Amino acid sequence: MYVRRTQTRSTASGESYFTHRLVRSERRGQKVRAVTVLNLGRHFPIPQEHWPALCARIEELACGQEALLPMDSPPSVEAAAQRYAALLLARWGEHRGTAAGGAAAAPGTAVSTDVQSVDVDSLELTRPRSVGVEEVALWAMHTVGFIELLIGLGLSGLLRSVILGVIIGRLAHPGSERATRRWLEQRSGLGELLEVDFEAMAENALYRASDALMKHRSAIEDGLFNRVSDLFGLETTVSLYDLTNTYFEGEAAVNPKAQHGASKEKRTDCPLVTLGLVLDSSGFVRRSECFDGNVAEGTTLARMLQRLGAPAGALVVMDRGLAAAENLAWLRGKGYRYLVVSRERERQFDPQAAIGIETAAGDPIQLQLVRDEAGQEVRLYCYSQARAEKENAITRRFAERFESGLQKIADNLLKPRGEKRLAKLNERLGRLKEKCRGAGQHYAIELVPDATGQKATALRFAKQPIEGTRLTHPGVYCLRSNETTWDAEQMWRTFTMLTDLEAVFRSLKSELGLRPVFHHKENRVDGHLFITVLAYQFVQIIRRQLKAREIANRWSTLREVLGSQCRVTATFKRADGRTLHVRKATRAEPETLAIYQALNLNPAPGGIVKMIV
Repeated sequence: MYVRRTQTRSTASGESYFTHRLVRSERRGQKVRAVTVLNLGRHFPIPQEHWPALCARIEELACGQEALLPMDSPPSVEAAAQRYAALLLARWGEHRGTAAGGAAAAPGTAVSTDVQSVDVDSLELTRPRSVGVEEVALWAMHTVGFIELLIGLGLSGLLRSVILGVIIGRLAHPGSERATRRWLEQRSGLGELLEVDFEAMAENALYRASDALMKHRSAIEDGLFNRVSDLFGLETTVSLYDLTNTYFEGEAAVNPKAQHGASKEKRTDCPLVTLGLVLDSSGFVRRSECFDGNVAEGTTLARMLQRLGAPAGALVVMDRGLAAAENLAWLRGKGYRYLVVSRERERQFDPQAAIGIETAAGDPIQLQLVRDEAGQEVRLYCYSQARAEKENAITRRFAERFESGLQKIADNLLKPRGEKRLAKLNERLGRLKEKCRGAGQHYAIELVPDATGQKATALRFAKQPIEGTRLTHPGVYCLRSNETTWDAEQMWRTFTMLTDLEAVFRSLKSELGLRPVFHHKENRVDGHLFITVLAYQFVQIIRRQLKAREIANRWSTLREVLGSQCRVTATFKRADGRTLHVRKATRAEPETLAIYQALNLNPAPGGIVKMIV
């Protein structure tokens, strides 16, 4: 074999350029002809002085030989040789099996056999690449016609493949786009399933994919959700809306959305970016949007619902942070129904007027429904014993801490050199109240001054609980809604769907690599978040289908189970001295097989490829 540099011309633009080809000489009758084995492309990266070593190493790998002499070449030559030897097997080998996402063979189907005599001791297993998560993710994309959606947007074949790669990479190996590129090149068999050489893609290919997704963001979100709705028969009358944020690694000074604010992960040292999601009641994303890291939650609602085009009469379920009076007035004015956590600070609950129900976990809940005099709104006061025990423990801990701090101040006044200045003691009391999270409001505190009025002689305090607070009404919270036809239980159970949204945020952050953000440019950050949202959509499709087959594991567990299956190349020496290469997937473990059977997938992704050299 040798590398030939050939001048050619682009049929599309007429541009003349040089390309590189891997060529071998073959005797055909009385003539010797050069046959192109692989097209190496116009941007072939190996310097010309290393071409002979590269070709020699490719032949050694193809023939199953050990290197006769140590290669006096950089590691990039060995890596290229391994890659081109694998491409030879993929391009010139005999294929047998189904394509990615293909159904399993029917029971009883006859399978052809190929019996050969080989030297068992010569066995080598090379180039392991994961295929389990990739196969299932491609199934989810085929199920909702995602690839056809991308074709309809006019995206090229290579760009579509890179988009699939960056989304599936987020499913299988969460990280930045740069980390995804390494995974696609070095660890994943997705390129084999798609018949795409990810190792040959340009450095910025994944960023171009991110840009393309952002360009068509609205069309992709609408098209994907409509296809999911048709597939599962979803009702879209309920919209769950909430926000979360994630933090940057670095200052991200060039990104106007990178702002310091209240971090969900308590990373107040880092700038943040905020992600808003509108979901339907089944947990699929209808609309996503990126906001500044310090955005006020209440200011985002109108913009999201207007972009969503939610019809009048739709129900919007929101948490307390979005339940500002102006938002509720806007919802009423636009004809929306709403169900929110009330911002009222005063708690109240009448056990005599309450009814009792049980949660899905069997915990008791008491509900008191109160309608306003105008009949425009209802309030639901809820009492949970488990929540009361938790809040009592929190209140007791801060109360003990506060009383301990007060007692230290009182004891210090009795010491000859203790701090006695009233101004300093008031500062100390202020810091103590701030540290103890509202416990100070339940205490009457008196600093007894001396005759000068500048110093204190004693500190007296007594506990005086304020009515309507967590101390007097632990475990109580209030919901409010303008849907006046519901009973107490229906209203409460509808609101509990908001907990699904919290589970979505946990999945995005812990399972799909939403945090932290390593990009700094605004469009790259928005693209990173949108790719994660798309990955979540396909996780939901997979989990929903598996749940119907009684496989209800978290995605992190499913990913671990599917990650055990790889495609490997087995190389043998035959009895006649030639070399046999067989590339196929390892046998699926029982848990992996159960997932494939639930989705009606071929348990041997990629089929079998054989080549004799």
